[in-house]
Amino acid sequence: MEILVQVLGPIEVRDTEGRAVAAGSRRRRELLGRLVAAGGRAVPLAVLVDDLWEDPPPTAAGTIRTFVAELRRALEPDRPPRTRSHVIETVGTGYALRVPREHVDAHRFEDTLRTMRDRPGDQVARALGEALSWWQGEPYADLDASSWLTPERARLAELHRQAVELRARAVLDLGRGAPLVPELEALAAAHPWREHAWVLLSHALYQAGRQVDALASLRAARARLLDRFGLESVDGLDHLEHDILRHAAHLTPAPRDEDRLRLLTRTEATGTYTRLRSMSTVARAAAVTGGTNLVLAQEQRAAAAAEAERTGDPGLTARVIAAYDVPTIWTRADDPARSEALVATARRTLHRLGPGAPPALRARLLATIGLEHRGTRDHWAAEAATEAEQLARDLHDPQALVLALNARFVQSFQHPGRTGERDVIAGELIDLSTRHDLPMFEILGHLIKIQVCAARGDTGTAQRHVVAAERLATAHETPIVHVLTAAFRAMQLAERPNDPTEAAHAYRTVATDLAGAGMPGVEAGMFPLALLSLRMRHRRPAPTDPALDWGPYRPWVQPLLDLAHGNLAAARQAAAALPTPPADHLYDALWAVSAHTAILLQDEPLAARAHDALSPLRDEIAGGTTAMITFGPVNAILSALDQHLGRHRGRR
Repeated sequence: MEILVQVLGPIEVRDTEGRAVAAGSRRRRELLGRLVAAGGRAVPLAVLVDDLWEDPPPTAAGTIRTFVAELRRALEPDRPPRTRSHVIETVGTGYALRVPREHVDAHRFEDTLRTMRDRPGDQVARALGEALSWWQGEPYADLDASSWLTPERARLAELHRQAVELRARAVLDLGRGAPLVPELEALAAAHPWREHAWVLLSHALYQAGRQVDALASLRAARARLLDRFGLESVDGLDHLEHDILRHAAHLTPAPRDEDRLRLLTRTEATGTYTRLRSMSTVARAAAVTGGTNLVLAQEQRAAAAAEAERTGDPGLTARVIAAYDVPTIWTRADDPARSEALVATARRTLHRLGPGAPPALRARLLATIGLEHRGTRDHWAAEAATEAEQLARDLHDPQALVLALNARFVQSFQHPGRTGERDVIAGELIDLSTRHDLPMFEILGHLIKIQVCAARGDTGTAQRHVVAAERLATAHETPIVHVLTAAFRAMQLAERPNDPTEAAHAYRTVATDLAGAGMPGVEAGMFPLALLSLRMRHRRPAPTDPALDWGPYRPWVQPLLDLAHGNLAAARQAAAALPTPPADHLYDALWAVSAHTAILLQDEPLAARAHDALSPLRDEIAGGTTAMITFGPVNAILSALDQHLGRHRGRR
C-alpha cells in the first residue's frame, strides 16, 4: 500500500485513494514526524530517545522499538510477518523513513519551491499556488513544542513565507496582483521586518488601482523599519515609491483582465454576430479559472447578451447566450439581479424565436433559465430544465444534456428531500463527461457527489470524489475546486466531537481563499455561519465579533446574536420576523439555526415550523448539502424539537 504523509498541519497518513490510515497515538505520530523531519536520513536510536523525552525513562529505547513495530503494521498492513519493512527501515541502531519525497507534503513543498525559483512567472504562480494550498495549519500542529520540532517548524515557516513572496512576485509580474492585497497585508503585518513583504503589498495595491494606499503603505513601512530596526532607508521601498509616482510601465506589465478580454473579442472578428458570440466564448474560458476572472466573465457575458438583444435579432441573442456553457455547483446566484436580467432575456428570446426555434438552441436557452433562476419555487424554471433535458436526450446531444442536467440539479432544491435525485444526476454527469471529454462537467459531477455524500454522512465515498475532483482541477487549472474541497475537509474536522479549534482554523483558511475566489454568493456569510455551527454543536452562544460579516444569513442568526448579548426581548422580536429560508443548498442549515432558536426561546410556533421543514430530510446531515458546514444529524434536531414540543404541550 502506497501512503501519503501530511505534516503541514496535523500529522495525517492517507492512502493514494485519500482514505485515512490510522497512525496511532500522539507519541507514535511524533516518532513518525521526527523521521519525516530527517528527510530520509537515518536517525540513531539514541537521538530519537533524546528528542522524544526531556527526561528519558529507562524503557525509552524499548518503547521506541515498540512504536516502530506498531507504525510498520499500520503503514504496511499487507507485509508478511518477519519480512523487511519498506516504509521504516532499520539502519544500524536507528531508523529511516523510506517514503518517496513526493509522497510527503513537506518534502514535496520544499522541492516545488526550489525548482520554481528560476521558472517563468505563469508556472511559478500556478505551481506555488497549488503548493501553498497543501498547508492546513502550523506544521506538526498536533504535537507539543520540543527540541527537534521548534527549529523544524521555524524552517518550514520560513519556506512558506518565501513561497508566498515568490508566488506574489510572479503574479505581480503578470499584472494580476490586485487579489493578493489581503494576503500580503496579513504577511506584512505578521512579519513587519520583511522589507520584501511591504514592497509586494504596495505593488499589489498599485495594481488594484489604489495608488494613494500604495504610497501610504510604503511610508508606513519605512517608519516602522526606522523605529524598530534603525533602518533609515531601504532601497526596495525607495525604488518602488519612485516608480509609483512616475507610473512606471513595468508596474503593470500586462493589460488588465477586462482589457484583455475586450482585445480578444475585438481581434477575433469585427462583425456583430462573431464579436458578441466571441465575448461569451472568451468569458466562458475566463470563468473556469475562478478569482477575479469569474466576476469579470459574468459581467462580460451579461454585457454580450444585453447588446445582442438590442440588435433585435433573437437568433443572434440565443447563440450569444448559449455560447457560455459554464457549469455551476452553487444554487445561490452570486449576483441575483444580473441572473434575473439574463433569465428575462432568455425568456423573451424564446418567445420571439417561437415554435420553429432549432431544438438544440431551445434546449440551451431553457437550460440557462433553469440554471440562473434559483432560490424560489417558481415551477416554470423547473419545467424549463425538464424540457431542456428531454430535448437534449432526443437530440443525443451530450453537451446540451450536461447543461440540462446541471439545470435540473439547481432546480432540485425547490423541494427538500431530493438528495437521491441529485445523486443520480451526478452519476450521469460523470459518465457523460467521461465518455465525451467534458472535464468541467465531470468536475461538477464529482462536486455534487461530495455534497450528496456529505448530506448522507458517507465520508469515505465523499473522499474518493474529492480526490477525483482535485485531480481533474489540477489538470484543467480550475483552482476554485481546491477551495471547495478544503471546505469539505473543514466540515469533516467540525464533525469530530473534540475541541472545535482545529476546525475553526481550517474554516478561517477557507474563508481567506474564498475572499479572492470570485464567488460572492458563497463567501459572504459562510465563514461566520461555519463558526456558528461549531458553537451550536458545542452548546456555546453565537459568535458576536462585530467584524464578522453574516451576509445574507443575518436575519436567521439575529435572534441568537441578541441572546448572546443577553437581550431576550430583541431575540424574540427578531424570531417573530424570521423569513422562510430560500429554496437552495442552505435551506436545511438555516432551518437548523431556526430550530435552535425556537428551543432556546421556547417558541412553539417556530419549533413546529422547523419540525415540518426538516422532516423530509430525516437521516441526513443538516447543512451537509453545502459540503462545507454541518449542524449535526437532522434526526437529532427533530428529536430535540419533539421533546420541546412535548414539554410545551404537556404544560397546557
